Amino acid sequence: MKTVVCQSPGELRMSDVPAPVPGPGDVLLRVRRIGLCGTDMHIFRGTQPFLQYPRVMGHELSGEVVSAPDGSGLAPGDQVYVMPYLSCGRCVACRQGKTNCCTNIQVLGVHRDGGMAEFLALPAQFVFKTDGISLDEAAMLEFLAIGAHAVRRGAVKEGQRVLVVGAGPIGLAAMLFSRLNGAQVTVLDTRADRLAFSRDVMQVAHTVEAKDGDKEALAALTDGEFFDVVFDATGNVKAMERGLEFVAHAGTYVLVSIVLDRISFADPEFHKRETSLLGSRNATADDFRTVLAAMKAGQVPTGLMNTHRTTLDGFIDVLPQWMDPASGVIKAIVEV
Repeated sequence: MKTVVCQSPGELRMSDVPAPVPGPGDVLLRVRRIGLCGTDMHIFRGTQPFLQYPRVMGHELSGEVVSAPDGSGLAPGDQVYVMPYLSCGRCVACRQGKTNCCTNIQVLGVHRDGGMAEFLALPAQFVFKTDGISLDEAAMLEFLAIGAHAVRRGAVKEGQRVLVVGAGPIGLAAMLFSRLNGAQVTVLDTRADRLAFSRDVMQVAHTVEAKDGDKEALAALTDGEFFDVVFDATGNVKAMERGLEFVAHAGTYVLVSIVLDRISFADPEFHKRETSLLGSRNATADDFRTVLAAMKAGQVPTGLMNTHRTTLDGFIDVLPQWMDPASGVIKAIVEV
């Protein structure tokens, strides 16, 4: 089968390898769609902290079942999506239902080879029927679920003021589910095109360009009180450290981004707010179901969010182009 391998930072290679042989309890999946994620771009750049090379990328996946074990509820031909966080089910996190931060987690495309290939074998408990959504939509569930999980972590409520810093795909997902929870959403980003997309497609209340005077603009939107919940989705250390300034007293700061560096805050600023500081990692099956329900209800503009697409054969050539901000990628999908 054809497989795209990231041999080392900046080096992609198409390989022809044997198709996987499913083990006991495994589903054999014919991969049909792969969503390109910011994680994949970090892998290509060499800035993903949990990865060793070479690696087959790809964790935003949908496809068709080739074979499935008895009792799985799956059958050949079923269209499915993948929850790519393979958790152990036994550790301290899993015992609390927090499989997203399993101590032994194996994320497809990061800790183990992913789905940038024609076939994939994985345990049946991480494969779910699409329940009527399209293969394109199913390949977009994962990044939206990360945003839905972050919003659940932040306990966003109706009437709250929410700030999303970083208007990439994960930030867009946080905007969407904050708005569906009834919050008034403001977005801060450096890019005018991302701010326009947030305003015109995601229907946020306010957008502010990150530049000199942005803090004053955010203060003016909130009568100087700032925001009940702030999400950072930038992947930028300076932005993550600065974001505390935008949290209201008694507010919550949710870090969805991950970076290689340490981050720090001025303790007086952190302490005087009695800030709730939360990390948000991956998503759970419940978060995927939340997104699936929103898609079926017509609440997710998936067609507008999918701005670019290519084939598995064409992926190697277009990835460097798509990583240029001038390309305007929101969500790119690879067809297999």
